[in-house]
Amino acid sequence: MRSRYSAYVVGQLDYLLRTWHTSSAPGDLELSPTQWQSLEIVQTESTQEAGVVEFIARYKINGKAHRMHETSRFVREQGAWYYVDGIVAED
Repeated sequence: MRSRYSAYVVGQLDYLLRTWHTSSAPGDLELSPTQWQSLEIVQTESTQEAGVVEFIARYKINGKAHRMHETSRFVREQGAWYYVDGIVAED
């Protein structure tokens, strides 16, 4: 999760697409002009094959503060973790 957040911060689209599971990966990805501020990991759960990460990411768009509270699902294949999907909480 932290590496994907960092990729969003620096705009590494190739890394984001490479770490997205093939079952749910978008064909293309475009990032909005977002100033990411911080990442807070709220909770994690994992087994050898799957994981869940609940996080809060704070960011600004055009100077206005926002936050995204998401619970993301990951799967592990051949030793690598892949993002599957997430549910954004309505705060």
